[in-house]
Amino acid sequence: MTEAFTSAGLARLHDALAGRVERGELPGLVTVLARGDEVHVDAIGAYAFGDERPMARDTVFRIASLTKPVVATVALMLVEDGLFTLDEPVDRLLPELADRRVLARVDGPLDETVPARRPITVEDLLTFRLGHGLLMEPEYNPRFPIVTAAEEMRLTLAEPDPRTPHPPDEWIKLFGSLPLMYQPGERWQYNTGALVLGVLLARAAGVPLPELLRDKLFEPLGMTETGFFTAPENIGRIPGYYMTDFATGKVTLQPASPPQDWLDRPVFPSAAAGLLSTADDFLAFGRLLARNGVHKGRRLLAEASVAALTTNRLTREQIASADLLLEPKGWGLGMAAVPNHYGWDGGYGTVWFNDPSLDLTAIALTQNSDFLFAGGRAEFTALAREAAA
Repeated sequence: MTEAFTSAGLARLHDALAGRVERGELPGLVTVLARGDEVHVDAIGAYAFGDERPMARDTVFRIASLTKPVVATVALMLVEDGLFTLDEPVDRLLPELADRRVLARVDGPLDETVPARRPITVEDLLTFRLGHGLLMEPEYNPRFPIVTAAEEMRLTLAEPDPRTPHPPDEWIKLFGSLPLMYQPGERWQYNTGALVLGVLLARAAGVPLPELLRDKLFEPLGMTETGFFTAPENIGRIPGYYMTDFATGKVTLQPASPPQDWLDRPVFPSAAAGLLSTADDFLAFGRLLARNGVHKGRRLLAEASVAALTTNRLTREQIASADLLLEPKGWGLGMAAVPNHYGWDGGYGTVWFNDPSLDLTAIALTQNSDFLFAGGRAEFTALAREAAA
């Protein structure tokens, strides 16, 4: 019988990540590799610098943008339920977004607009091509009127912090008062599509987003630790969040998202970045897609829906014009998608990908943003693949 992972490959992966912990780049992390029936979990380091508690398999992580593929999966479930179609304009469920106007130029005044050439569709939300999102390119000035207006409304489009104070209906009304930055379907722009999608899904299903995700995905998969908030007894299981202070060059505990913030049900459950989860919970989600929508012999999602989620839908021109956040260079529905790789990352330092060619699900959970951009993600991805026999 062939082993799913080589012992040498697992050792190289452990040593590389333990080395990052020993060098003080981050206090700790949990990794998961799954292939066939074999699951390898490695908890390295501690909850926080100066904390004697070892990082544990059941540590509760802020998964940030790993929320996006989870919500996208539920969206496809609702498509299968007949509640809407991917090519349907969002106008029926989100009348606030009907008859869109588009800025004549992205840096221009809000009253200089042209009509949208077509409505926003559900697929536009999932592919981040609705015509609105973060402006990341260096030539963009964050003081553009469209950005300032959203900030003044406290829409917090660059989720997850600070959290918006507006409930979903008020949020979408305010967002609908703004023009789009670009024509629907024209460009890939990060984040806003997921926020809008969460409002649409709750309206389509007739239940709030937390209950919708629980009923459609978390309970069927046994994801008992995943949600938009948690019980008081779990607060101690949420690690500190760290990032390099660029003024000092030191890895510093961040004031954003203290564990106590997760005690209360959020006013606006963010489909972009709002979930907590654990290694085993997210593994259940990753393996649902790896097994083409089947969990423990029960089909939860059609194979065609899994293919839709995990197949690139962007044109070459859209990929070329996308910002540096689009890595790898392709996007399906709610997640990155290129041949033999689909998944996504969370800005607090969480990584997930599936490699169908290796039957591999790989997860790395930290609470350190530097892990994504200082080589940790790339190293984990390469060594995880190497460990697969």
